[in-house]
Amino acid sequence: MSDEGKLILRSAKVARIIESISEMFKVSLQEATDIYYNSETANLIEEGVADLHCRSDKYLAEEVWLEHQERLS
Repeated sequence: MSDEGKLILRSAKVARIIESISEMFKVSLQEATDIYYNSETANLIEEGVADLHCRSDKYLAEEVWLEHQERLS
């Protein structure tokens, strides 16, 4: 797969994760976006660590949310 194809797939994955955060935790899309991009999980997905991109969108949304909650504590 080309680098452009990988970028398109990763962008679509990120959009679905952000949408899942918004729906599951009843926050705005803007807040969900901020939460996602300020997470370590987002960095790991971007780097391709541990094939996180293969995990379900909802699983990753939960991981990002848990990380966010830990930062607030």
